[in-house]
Amino acid sequence: MDKPHAPATDRNSEPILEILRERFADRHEVLEIGSGTGQHAVYFASALPWLRWQASDVAANLPGIRLWLDEASLANTPPPVEVDMRKPWPDIPFDAVFSANTLHIMGWPEVQQLFAELARRMPAGGLLMVYGPFNYGGQFTSDSNARFDTSLRAGNPASGLRGFEEVNALAASAGLALLGDRAMPANNRCLIWQRSAAQRG
Repeated sequence: MDKPHAPATDRNSEPILEILRERFADRHEVLEIGSGTGQHAVYFASALPWLRWQASDVAANLPGIRLWLDEASLANTPPPVEVDMRKPWPDIPFDAVFSANTLHIMGWPEVQQLFAELARRMPAGGLLMVYGPFNYGGQFTSDSNARFDTSLRAGNPASGLRGFEEVNALAASAGLALLGDRAMPANNRCLIWQRSAAQRG
């Protein structure tokens, strides 16, 4: 089996890393939801050695992630674990969650389940960072995002770009307050939320 490779991951890794360096400077254990190929896990764990970077994905993607992690042989990347929104999560310690290009792949019920799990599991003061394309005010932010949405829905009608307002409402229901919303290359966004220090996971 060859290592899976996503060219978009090569392009977005450095812009994302700039924000991770700032926002995750005081973090210790990161759970990555939807690690995909495993490229981000290796890139970020190598650049941020103080973080324990826990890759996760649905079972079908774990072998490819293992190839990337095994080749890199980093001390701060444990074996990937299965995290599937349709199944109970394993018991994983974390004080931050990162996810890139996942919410538009999941069906909306799975997006809702993600935030329901975070409501139960996110510790006080925990951070959530999500990268990807979003709609605002029910509108696409670019023609390319509109075309991307059409292609997603052609492959899977349950997928599609999510509205920022709807996702932010889910985050609020999980006790997460928006800290930042940054424009990123290729009409993507980086959204950061934090759970109140007064709350308990």
